[in-house]
Amino acid sequence: MNAPTTMSADDGTSGGSGGGGWFTPRSQPQTPPGGEQETPEGSRLAAMRPVRRPTSGGGAEQSRIHPRSGVAAPSGRPITEPEPAHAAASPKRQPPPRRPEPEPSPDAVLIRRTMAEVGPIADKVTSYFYALLFVRHPDLRPLFPAAMDTQRDRLLKALLTAAEHMDNTEVLVAYLQNLGRGHRKYGTRPEHYPAVGECLIGALSKYAPAIWDERTEAAWVRAYTTISQVMIDAAAADELRAPAWWYAEVVSHDLRTPDIAVITVRPDQPYPFLAGQYTSVETPWWPRVWRHYSFASAPRSDGLLSFHVKAVPAGWVSNALVHRARPGDVIRLGPPAGTMTVDHTTHSGLLCLGGGTGIAPIKALVEDVAEHGERRPVEVFYGARTDHDLYDIDTMLRLQQSHSWLSVRPVVDEQAHQQLPDVIRGYGPWNEYDAYLSGPPGMIRSGVGVLRDIGIPVERIRHDSVEELVAAGP
Repeated sequence: MNAPTTMSADDGTSGGSGGGGWFTPRSQPQTPPGGEQETPEGSRLAAMRPVRRPTSGGGAEQSRIHPRSGVAAPSGRPITEPEPAHAAASPKRQPPPRRPEPEPSPDAVLIRRTMAEVGPIADKVTSYFYALLFVRHPDLRPLFPAAMDTQRDRLLKALLTAAEHMDNTEVLVAYLQNLGRGHRKYGTRPEHYPAVGECLIGALSKYAPAIWDERTEAAWVRAYTTISQVMIDAAAADELRAPAWWYAEVVSHDLRTPDIAVITVRPDQPYPFLAGQYTSVETPWWPRVWRHYSFASAPRSDGLLSFHVKAVPAGWVSNALVHRARPGDVIRLGPPAGTMTVDHTTHSGLLCLGGGTGIAPIKALVEDVAEHGERRPVEVFYGARTDHDLYDIDTMLRLQQSHSWLSVRPVVDEQAHQQLPDVIRGYGPWNEYDAYLSGPPGMIRSGVGVLRDIGIPVERIRHDSVEELVAAGP
């Protein structure tokens, strides 16, 4: 469900007729001029089907909590995807006492039990799910990329995330809202959602027969009904204020190393984003294959956007952007996402760790602080394996020369004989700093550990979701 797992098929278990199913929206989506009406809803479990409520005015809606799953439907406010919270913290090095973990809801227990059961055979479960989907609804196959390997990983990741946060309303709803908005670029419509639920139930029941019963099935129906409704509502609200995607023309292509390019594009219409965020990119050479890249600058007056892209082995999108893209080519951009942004209501310093092309959003954060006219201290540690990999060091040093509050320290692994996160132990103290990490998932994981070891509370550590980076692929 982190990519277009939003189709509509019947796996033979719904008992419905006329093309309906368990998860059909109660109210019909508004039909665009010349569009077709949604298939009539089925009869079974109608009370649990998603409800597409009309959005009025600015898209504000009443928030509700599902009585069994504990998942909230959206309020209509734009909420970016879930990542670590970023509340202000005291300079104390000792973390506050941990609150007792609440008892999980009955539905959460059953759903996590199912995921534990199918985990060892996840590849079979996801393959069967897509087989059901494409056999029952072959017209939906064009919504998916030609190669399905990464797609299967994304479905499992989404299910695991939902299971993990089933009782954490704030995190789960934000995660689902982001998926709902992001799915618009695939052409996903509300009428596509029922099949995912039907085929998901079919796949889980087939591969978890030892623990599958009526209570487990009912828990999954309730959970998916609410999950799909959150995503439908988020997409409907987003449709009122933003396109599903932006076309962007490549205006410059600067090959900094044999495998790293700085690419600048001009969107076909205004593209609002914040420094530190990222977007998804699709190239004309690999339709329906999207990969995430961070913006390499703060918003510019000329509207241009820049990305730092490293070509990686078997990376379809990255290799196309580095080795094939040229000025004049047109790519597509999804909506902006991410919460690794600067809180301008505080005066905390910024401790920034950027590894490899992860320096791109760090550079954007520095520009953002400069544009706000602030003089808060910003400490940047720019990590690379070799001197050759410090492809943007000249830019960062020029920024340092222009701003007295900025310090840039290159960290080369082969010279320092230690990796980037460990180097910061020799500096500080960092009690009054918010930490920002960007780079390979392994660096982020180790960096979070080091930062917590030296006393920075987890709520002051900001980074793009490691799970999303992994699921996004190369």
